Amino acid sequence: MVLVFIALKTNTMNVLIIGANGKIGRQLTQKLKDSKDFEPIAFLRKEEQVKEFESMDVSTVLGNLEESVEKLAESFKKADAIVFTAGSGGSTGLDKTLAVDLDGAIKSVEAAEEAGVKRYVMVSASHADDREFWEKSGIKSYYIAKHYADRFLKESNLNYTILRPVMLTDDDGKEKITASNNPDKVEQKIPREDVASAILRVLDDKNSHRKIIEISSGETEIERALQEMLEA
Repeated sequence: MVLVFIALKTNTMNVLIIGANGKIGRQLTQKLKDSKDFEPIAFLRKEEQVKEFESMDVSTVLGNLEESVEKLAESFKKADAIVFTAGSGGSTGLDKTLAVDLDGAIKSVEAAEEAGVKRYVMVSASHADDREFWEKSGIKSYYIAKHYADRFLKESNLNYTILRPVMLTDDDGKEKITASNNPDKVEQKIPREDVASAILRVLDDKNSHRKIIEISSGETEIERALQEMLEA
């Protein structure tokens, strides 16, 4: 395990992003970097990914979700919060879905507790509690992994927020969403950029602790949509 730390800002929340090299993770890293309130730490799987993040003046941790809980906990010690936005990807098999989306997520929760990190944001999937939906989805194993990883997180001692976006797109973000505690009240798609913005919005919001939020594209500005949902 290799750790590369650039001097972190003071009086900010240091946010370790698991899946920083993914599409949501990259956008979140930049948004955190642009904010005066947060400092990103990129959790990366491959050494060749490190230079790009260092060129952005972003601290990095080289690790793997298939490592032991103890090694992951060591990687997490500089973090005040953890965002899990990793995924095995659509081209991998069931073995990687189990290793990353299920066991990797669960180990990251265990490691966060061991490292003393209290704040944890999980990027899950809409309808992760709806078994009838899984059957129709064509990716049942993915939803099973998400459901049980979320369930494990809900039973932890962490101050979690579980964000459950619908189908992700690479469209430009509109900074407008629908947020609900009911998966039947959201639309069908959401740009990854808007998911990253929603993560940024909830990170330091205590009202979002131990909450599950379904999100999709919508007509309400992200700040107001989340505030109204969390205060309802």
